Amino acid sequence: QVQLVESGGGSVQAGTSLRLSCAASGRIFSNYVMGWFRQAPGKGREFVSCIYWNGITTDYADSVRGRFTVSRDYAKNTVYLQMNSLKAEDTAVYYCAADRNSRGSYWQTLPSEYDDWGPGTQVTVSS
Repeated sequence: QVQLVESGGGSVQAGTSLRLSCAASGRIFSNYVMGWFRQAPGKGREFVSCIYWNGITTDYADSVRGRFTVSRDYAKNTVYLQMNSLKAEDTAVYYCAADRNSRGSYWQTLPSEYDDWGPGTQVTVSS
């Protein structure tokens, strides 16, 4: 099991940036996939981005592609989500998750594929 804790959320103006962090405790293996999801009030949990722990493969939702960048730091056991050009519609609780048994890229957009979740961090973007 992997324990995850997100940080870096806050309230910002549209057009600005935030960087979210996800600190992981426990052993992270190279085949793990680390995902970022978000959930706005009254909506389901939505895929944002993911990165394979080996760093070779990343993926993004169309709504954030070109604005958000996912990365990881081996030494710190931490995954980051750099969010630029934020929009009001990016407002949500952002969650970090770990998939310890990846079935492949096709499945990585599904919350059900992930085994461990952090408590989430609130991001509020005002226009």
